[in-house]
Amino acid sequence: MSKPRYLTKSRFKLGTECPTKLFYTGKKEYPDQKMDDPFLAALAEGGYQVGELAKCYFPNGHDITTLDYEQAEKQTLELLKQENVIIYEPAIRFKNLFIRIDVLVKRGNHFELIEVKAKSFDQLEEDPFLNKNGTIKSTWKPYLYDVAFQKYVLSNAFPDSTIDSYLMMADKNAECPSDGLNQKFKIVRSDNRKGIEVSSTLTKEDLKKKILVQVPVDEEVELIFNSLDSKEDTERNFVDEINFLATKYEQDEKIISEIGAKCAGCEFNCSEEDESQGFRNGFKECWSQALGWSSEDFSEENVLSIWNFRKKDAFIKDGKIKLSDISEEDISPKSDKKSGISSSERQWLQVEMVQKNQTEPFFDAYGLKQEMDKWNYPLHFIDFETTAVAIPFNKGRRPYEGVAFQFSHHIVYEDGTVEHFGQYLNTEQGIFPNYDFVRNLKDQLEKDNGTIFRYAPHENTYLNLIYRQLLEDSSAIDDRGPLCDFIKSITKSVGSSAEVWEGERCMVDMWELVKRYHYDPQTRGSNSIKYVLPATLNSSKYLQQKYSKPIYGSKDGIKSLNFKDWSWIEFKDGKVIDPYKRLPKMFQDASDKNMNLLSVDDELANGGAALTAYGKMQFTEISEYEKEELTNALLKYCELDTFAMVMIFEAWREMIRAKEDQEEAA
Repeated sequence: MSKPRYLTKSRFKLGTECPTKLFYTGKKEYPDQKMDDPFLAALAEGGYQVGELAKCYFPNGHDITTLDYEQAEKQTLELLKQENVIIYEPAIRFKNLFIRIDVLVKRGNHFELIEVKAKSFDQLEEDPFLNKNGTIKSTWKPYLYDVAFQKYVLSNAFPDSTIDSYLMMADKNAECPSDGLNQKFKIVRSDNRKGIEVSSTLTKEDLKKKILVQVPVDEEVELIFNSLDSKEDTERNFVDEINFLATKYEQDEKIISEIGAKCAGCEFNCSEEDESQGFRNGFKECWSQALGWSSEDFSEENVLSIWNFRKKDAFIKDGKIKLSDISEEDISPKSDKKSGISSSERQWLQVEMVQKNQTEPFFDAYGLKQEMDKWNYPLHFIDFETTAVAIPFNKGRRPYEGVAFQFSHHIVYEDGTVEHFGQYLNTEQGIFPNYDFVRNLKDQLEKDNGTIFRYAPHENTYLNLIYRQLLEDSSAIDDRGPLCDFIKSITKSVGSSAEVWEGERCMVDMWELVKRYHYDPQTRGSNSIKYVLPATLNSSKYLQQKYSKPIYGSKDGIKSLNFKDWSWIEFKDGKVIDPYKRLPKMFQDASDKNMNLLSVDDELANGGAALTAYGKMQFTEISEYEKEELTNALLKYCELDTFAMVMIFEAWREMIRAKEDQEEAA
């Protein structure tokens, strides 16, 4: 017997993002490219732990654990016969709508509907949910629509009841009442499902000072019900939209949606390998139907790939879909009067290289040489691994307060010698590592006055954060002054800082250098180091020749702290294999797809392979063997992050030398 086709919370959310996805979701013939491992997703995102903590703030509740719709509803209705009751994950159905409420409190004829979200909330902010014109901020819409959907279902299922609705979130200003609170909500795997195991050591003291805040949202929900949440004209009001989506889903009828820039992140855009095995590509089906495209059309690059381009929707509406359809006037590239190319010039460069079928990278040797002439040897390349969890690891820390737990550090000397000079990784459970992290970084970097490199703003942002933590910390820190001075010497202040500074040894951002001086068409517009490194390795004969030999971590080769006699270059089908794909799996039982999602930038809102592994290492029940395996994998991943920067630098240096040799020969 097939499952009833109810519109649930998650399906309603999917339908508001793109109604067509309701037809694809849950069907084996349409592979979903989002993470399908609930255990890893829970480790990466932390939402399940927050949900379990929320239950602790409502003690003596009844947990509905069955996933069967009928059983869950039956158990819920039986419990609701009580005059007063608290239920976790109760199942409420109205016609073809079905919800599981995080926490439901019933007192007589009155309900409290509480939706728990792993998101921070600032109680001091005035009108946090609303724009100045009284509409709902776009960042809050998904959360408030979720609550509104649940309130609609609950109010119709129990029309004689009154309902107060709430969002429960991490209080940005609350301090964790005890050490090890996060670790008392252990994420466990059972039959490829996730679960939360609450430690028997959880005490009243742990819960006395709440780090989650219950925020009333009935006023915002009423705006949604009355179609006052937005100034945009919509085809249907909120309730009509619910019923429209529910009917179409129940009848398994595809809703045709407009294609647009949002399609770039479609989870039903499966790989060619999947297609060759008979699976269907939802993204291609939508675009084929809208544009009349054949399979050959998809082999050409389209407007979705243009880097940092905000007119994609307008271009798609105008029928300028493929890069071959776009003219220089459409992009209108303009110089910004700075060295290298501007954003618009880079966008046009990307389009033009596709149109002209150019495969050779663009490289501004003269511009980058001018930058290099400012650098002091030895050159230092650093990369941080960090996390920000909803439930802090340590007493006194706030939800989502940043934790820096690992760095790697390579040095390139003036004679070209390279070495993996140092690293840091906190593997001790329950320790706040940030100050020790900076002490180790300071000790390694203050030995000379060499130029320091990062890739993207992350390292600068986190050092600013630790600077503020040091200033605000009331505990005795003997070296507070020297640590703060060191941080200021290698960073610049961020926009939110009350103090303004730029250190005399401020880190150079290689990400910015890539954007202005180097574009390889193999990256297809991406500037992430995870794409720039493989492209650079495939374009640089120098790197291929040098690193096809096992010199990395060899006795007479390049010093490495984690590799031995390693060759970074290995070919498959004429292409260099991405070095990241040759590293040991961080999680042995994870699929390649899930590891890729954890490893590629921005795939998870608060995720990443390293922070996921660190979160797992913080649980006391992890075995020593598993801890050692995770430690080794973390060290190798982070070492490659900084060595990737070194290899990109070496490629640049050789390209500049080749250009100079050409000019001299001419």
